[in-house]
Amino acid sequence: LAWPADWQVPNIGVVGLKEQVAEIAAEYYGHPTQKITMLGVTGTNGKTSVSQWLAQALTNLGQKTAVIGTIGNGFVDSQIAASNTTPDAVLLQQMLAGFVTQNAKAVAMEVSSHGLHQGRVNAVKFDVAVLTNLSRDHLDYHQTMEEYAAAKAQLFSWPSLRAAVVNADDAFGLSLLEKLQTQAKPVLTYGLHAGDVRGADLQLLQHGLRMQVSTPQGDAILFAPVLGRFNAYNVLAVLSTLLALEISLTDAVAALANIKPVAGRMQQFGGDDKPLVVVDYAHTPDALDKVLATLREQVQGENQLICVFGCGGDRDAGKRPLMGEVAAKLADRVIVTSDNPRSEDPAQIIAQIEVGMHKPHLTELDRAAAIQRAISEARAGDIVLLAGKGHEDYQEIQGLRTPFSDAAVAMAALNAKPVVSGVRP
Repeated sequence: LAWPADWQVPNIGVVGLKEQVAEIAAEYYGHPTQKITMLGVTGTNGKTSVSQWLAQALTNLGQKTAVIGTIGNGFVDSQIAASNTTPDAVLLQQMLAGFVTQNAKAVAMEVSSHGLHQGRVNAVKFDVAVLTNLSRDHLDYHQTMEEYAAAKAQLFSWPSLRAAVVNADDAFGLSLLEKLQTQAKPVLTYGLHAGDVRGADLQLLQHGLRMQVSTPQGDAILFAPVLGRFNAYNVLAVLSTLLALEISLTDAVAALANIKPVAGRMQQFGGDDKPLVVVDYAHTPDALDKVLATLREQVQGENQLICVFGCGGDRDAGKRPLMGEVAAKLADRVIVTSDNPRSEDPAQIIAQIEVGMHKPHLTELDRAAAIQRAISEARAGDIVLLAGKGHEDYQEIQGLRTPFSDAAVAMAALNAKPVVSGVRP
């Protein structure tokens, strides 16, 4: 490399410096992950819930555990909002060093496909890798499902891994399992239909779920105060990880009985003499399908399931008609609205969603107006799903982030709504 003559400070050119940033940062901060247990959670859906519940469960068991992910970074009761699911390499090592200083024993970390592909986690010593599931997402970045899957699979080839936890009911999980079986590292699988840790006799209750679990440590009845069949998988992923950490089945089951719902994940408002409003981050076709299917099971009699959703701009456009198809198939009424349109025209995004919808529906560009309409027209006994933004406290339009919360708009609409009988004319 040729440097300008007026540069007075000696410089050394390094080929591939970007790929070395993580190692440099780890060295600078004293290799923090050599001093704590690192739990990496990857997958399309469920990363946030599994990471948050792992941190909660381990903390309940006396092991101070930090969390890094979509909702925030920090400890169970004190998290700072995150800009990315997986921070950049330097910030990540700085953050991990801070957790060590604060006497953390473990960190439960969401590991995104972007973070893996870009080498942000290269210097992290992961002890356990967890796979939730794999379905379509981020194809604006990875281009193909094969590239997306390959990025996720990188975590399970980590040299430091002591154990892998894999969803045996997931197609990608099964293909990953075949590769892992050629390695010497222990693998613990889970599922409702197959797996070393298997759930059976699942009961979806009003305030949680209960199931019989069979594990290498024996059998138990597990209760968790979270909703939905898909959350049974997330709970099993947490249980399997705890067992992989050599925590007893008795202690693991007890810890899971005390976990708390995650903000913006099947978060409920209203109910009783008003419609039940559910705020969820579901922003992929698979996630929307699972949430709507779960809520469909709770709708009784002539009551209706109403879905309000949109799709983010500057992201995988191919999933838009697929999400429209899912909403039209599973909801009684659909209002298509804006999510975070970013630099795109929200009307164009909505038009692309509508390509997959083959039954009457409403459109409303203004997300707040769409939420208010859905709640004002709903009756007691109806369920209104606000999908896509979950915990987010902003809406991004043309490069500007303005304060916006689905939960806040929903609560205001519920408070303004008079009590309406659930009996339809």
